[in-house]
Amino acid sequence: MVKLGMIGLGHMARLVLNIWKESPDPKPHIVGVQVPPASLESARAYVDESVPVVDNLEDLLTLGPDVVMECATQGALRANGPEVLRRGRDLLVISNGALADEKLLDELREAARQGHARLLVPSGAVGGMDVLAAARLGGLDEVRQSLSKPPRSWKNTPAEKNINLDALTERVCIFSGSAREASALFPQNANVTATVALAGVGFDKSRVELFADPSLTGPVHVIDAKGAFGTLHFELQGVCLPDNPKTSLLAGLSLANSMLNLESWIRL
Repeated sequence: MVKLGMIGLGHMARLVLNIWKESPDPKPHIVGVQVPPASLESARAYVDESVPVVDNLEDLLTLGPDVVMECATQGALRANGPEVLRRGRDLLVISNGALADEKLLDELREAARQGHARLLVPSGAVGGMDVLAAARLGGLDEVRQSLSKPPRSWKNTPAEKNINLDALTERVCIFSGSAREASALFPQNANVTATVALAGVGFDKSRVELFADPSLTGPVHVIDAKGAFGTLHFELQGVCLPDNPKTSLLAGLSLANSMLNLESWIRL
């Protein structure tokens, strides 16, 4: 049985944990949850009393996980990811927008080499990543992606500097540039752009447009790619997490699926 440690217990982590509780065996055994010190009391009240809740990585690793699942923030990935891999545990991440930082990516790569471990990245809030990854082997000429969300999803982001999000009456482009820039400027909204970049042509060549659209109630992702394989057009109309409009419900479901796949005899 795969032993799983969790970092984070926010809205997405709780969705994953609830799916885990309802899923039949075989499934990973959760050996512990790591949260910030200020969240210890509320976390202990939420999880089953048989699951230890700790406030630091060392205590989590002492519980003996085979895999550590990050479902927190880019900051949590930066702070904990390299040591998890260095200590020989596979690392399943959802805050993969942090991987746009070349220094962090290099550090994680070296840590994985030292620990003979792997960095596992689910498809997150979008699909078609298997197609992009396969097409890359034959040569990709171009990958473009657009992400549209309701204006409230862009609150407390750089979009507010030039746009009155509360007064929007039509769709407005709030960013156009590379996936590397999008991941850095919109860390809570654009992890999906990093996923597409990793599967396709990389952070600098992958082109991104972000939109605030008052006609939407959830995110809309569009990916266009062309290369030796042919052409790809992928569109997904999603919904936000009920308690977090910055995050897609599908991102949490994707993370839960990747978690359950750790113990599954067939992986899809």
